[in-house]
Amino acid sequence: MTELLPLDKSEFDIRTLDDEIRVDALCRDLLQRFYQYLLDKSMVPGEASLLASGADYYTRDFVIGAKQKNILDEQPGAVRQFAGNWYITNTLEPNMRELSAHLAGVKAFYGFLRESGLVSDQFLRIVEQECENGAYYRDRIEAFWSIRGDGYFAWEKECTLKDR
Repeated sequence: MTELLPLDKSEFDIRTLDDEIRVDALCRDLLQRFYQYLLDKSMVPGEASLLASGADYYTRDFVIGAKQKNILDEQPGAVRQFAGNWYITNTLEPNMRELSAHLAGVKAFYGFLRESGLVSDQFLRIVEQECENGAYYRDRIEAFWSIRGDGYFAWEKECTLKDR
């Protein structure tokens, strides 16, 4: 396994724009280690790239960029927010094929984080369950395309991006 230096989880906290830039670089390094970890497990480079790309999109664009959260904080519901709302509203042609690829990367990445001791077994199980909820995400995409009038507000409320 690719060795991780001991990481201080608080290094991934975001309070300022400078923090966001610094955390983005830390995350990029962690994702490169994840990619190497996949290769070390005899995964072909193309498949490893797809998983790392999905994890990258979720962590850097959504968790860091949109939510400004620490990727190592155990936040149940974040994957659901990503897949059931943010991905759909921030993608020109949201579809299950692409979303499933992102979710496979997220699931594999959090497995890597668990194996590295950076997240708990319980949180990994939550992430896995949220990643495997494809029927719900498919319904959300279809419902999004069917929105008429002011229906967006009810659609958004069902899987809000607002933290509770």
